[in-house]
Formats: sequence, C-alpha cells, structure tokens
Amino acid sequence: MGDADAGKPEVSDPDGRREPRLSRRLDWHTSENALAQCEAETRANTPPEQFYDLTNTNPTRAELPFSEGDLQAAWAASAGTVATYEPSPQGSAMARTALAADLQRRGIALREEHLLLTASSSEAYGYLFKLLADPGDVVLVPSPSYPLFDYLAKLEGVIPVPYRFWHTGADWVLDDESVSEALQAAEAQGRRVAALVAVSPNNPTGHWLSLAERRRLETHAERHGFPLIVDEVFQDFALDGRARSGTERCAASDAQVLTFSLGGLSKSVGLPQLKLGWIAVGGPRPAVASALQGLATLADTYLSVATPAQAALPALLALGEPRRRIIQERLLTQRAAASTCFAGSALSPLSVEGGWSLLVRVPAWDERGLGSDEAWALQALRRRQTLVQPGFFFDLTGGPFVVLSLLCAPRPWQQGLTALRDLAAR
Repeated sequence: MGDADAGKPEVSDPDGRREPRLSRRLDWHTSENALAQCEAETRANTPPEQFYDLTNTNPTRAELPFSEGDLQAAWAASAGTVATYEPSPQGSAMARTALAADLQRRGIALREEHLLLTASSSEAYGYLFKLLADPGDVVLVPSPSYPLFDYLAKLEGVIPVPYRFWHTGADWVLDDESVSEALQAAEAQGRRVAALVAVSPNNPTGHWLSLAERRRLETHAERHGFPLIVDEVFQDFALDGRARSGTERCAASDAQVLTFSLGGLSKSVGLPQLKLGWIAVGGPRPAVASALQGLATLADTYLSVATPAQAALPALLALGEPRRRIIQERLLTQRAAASTCFAGSALSPLSVEGGWSLLVRVPAWDERGLGSDEAWALQALRRRQTLVQPGFFFDLTGGPFVVLSLLCAPRPWQQGLTALRDLAAR
C-alpha cells in the first residue's frame, strides 16, 4: 500500500480479510512537485560540472577546508569509553558538563542539569510536542520559516497555526497582531495552544529575534499559559557584524516563562552526520523542574543518543571554534560575491542578520514566463541548469523570491549566480 492510501478506511478482500492502513498522521500529499521533476530531468541531461546547485546546506558536501585528522583524533580520544553501555535519559553527565562549559566559554550561562541531549533538533521537537501537547492542540509556528514544522506537528497529532513576520523593506519584524489573531482563532475553535515556536536566526529570512520581540512573545505566553520553543541552531552565525550577548543568543538563559532552546552539532560544529542535539530548559524554577522530569521520562523511552557521540562530545566541541570560523568565512564571502554579481541587475538580495540562507527578490516578468518564484525556479533549471528554492516553499509573500544557500561550494556558487543574473537580463 502506497503513501497515497494513508488515512483511508480499511478495505476487505473477497475472503473477508481487512487491509491495514497507515496512520492518518501520514495523510499528506507526497507526489513529486514540478520542481523536483524538473530537477531530476535536468540533472540527468547535464554534465555534473555544468549543473549549479545553489541549495546545498550540507557541510559535508560543501567543500569546506575542514581537517579530517582533527575529527578522527576526536573519535580516537573517546575510543576507550564506548565499550560499555550506561544509558542516562538526559544524556551522560560528562557530555552535558562539557556542553555547559563550552556554552559558558561562548557567553551562554546554562547549568548542565538543565540540558537534555537528543539525536537531532527534529527529535527535540518531537519530544517537546509530546511533552506539551495533547492530540488536537495547537502549536503556533513562525511564517515565513522552514516547512518542516507542519510535518513534525502532524506526526505528533497537533495542529500548526502560523503567526507572521513582515519585511519592512529594511528588516523583518514580528507582527504582534498576527499572534493575537492566531490565539483568538484557536480559542474560537475550542483548542488549547500548547506552545509557540520561534526560530532565531530564522531560516530562511535570517531575522534574529530581538529581545523586545521575545519579551512580547513571553507576554503572550504568560497570559495564555503556554511555553516558548526557540530554535537557535544558527545562533553561532551572525552575518550583520553585530556581537550579541548570550541572552540574545539563548532564550533559555534568561527566560521569564518556561522556555526551551534548541541547538546541535549539525550547525554549530558543521557535523550533521554525528546526530547530536540538545534542549536547554529555562524559566521559573518549578516549571523547569517539571519539564525536565517529563523530558527525562520521554528520553528514557527512546534512549536514542549514541554512546560514541556523547563520549566524543568534549573533543568535538573543542573543534567548534575553528570550524565555525571556516563556515563564517564561507558565508560572508558568498554573500559578498552575490552582492557584487547582482549589482546593477534586476536581482535584489535582502539583508540578512544570521544563518546560512540568502533571500533574493527577483523581477515579476509575466511576459517572459517568470511571473512567480516557482516559475523562476523552473526557468533557472531549464534555461541555466541552476537549482534554487522558490520562496513559496517557506511561505514567503510579497515576492517573487528565490532562496539560496550561502554554504555552497565556491565554483557552483559563482557560476550559478552568473546564470541567475543572465536569466534576469533576458
């Protein structure tokens, strides 16, 4: 039975046997969209060196000059500690102590007993939605943002409802009224709001949630009785030249309401393959204690974080600073290259405060078949063998926009930028 049958009622065969069905959590559209089909066709008919993928966010495929020897040495240093299995629901005390010390060195004050290790940030969301929400409850999620939230929420049986950020022409700002409207809509439907998710810096807008914006969200949270979940996986990568305090980079460190901050090795050390993330819990002491107890119960059910990753964590965290510098240099260099390449063209990169993405406003030229961001992405593939993400993937409005990854390798980045500029000039 295929995915398309998910959620359909059971069907009996002529012998009276009933066919099983998949959970309605999987009852969503899974067929390939036009862009995926076009990408497959273009890749199949284009030499690899002439195909320019400007969407790569995988540090292991971005030709970053990392030292493989350093990573191997980090694993070797932990080799003698992985022969036995001593599970701990929150993660090993040694690993959490090392993580708290590393965060402290970077100006973020968290206690190791307020940290819980996970296999990934996606798993962290799963834990938190299980902890906070009953089936049918509402979780408020930011828009624009990465589309994964809809899937993560539905897999936990909760309903994602968006609140918005708007672009003023110079920056992104929280639409406080949209938060109130989302809360009123949930109340009108008789649904409880279980949590509000924020992403700082946002993917893909790069907007850093200001302290004033966070305080306004905390006011809503306190008034309506829900916690905040703040995804901070990109907090190490400021691109606006501004040095931010630990409390600006980690909401849990000075939270006034129950708050969960998410981080992980995938972005902070450029190691997505090691599958280790964390949840930091902050806020009023009784709420923090209760949340940590619940999270430990959930984590004890799965025990998904591998012993080798925990044992190697102190050595891996020591690699963070040089690897972050390498990534930061790539992000800044690529952004500068885009500004230079697009200067004087019809393409307009938006300012970005942090993260790995670059939004580019593209002209809406209907008479040239480039009327929407999806049309732009399709034409970039068909005419220029260049892969970009259309803005509607992220619920971007006011465009058209395309979204590029600043992490891309230099050669395809420069050639892909030129291809986009030439497409806009046609």
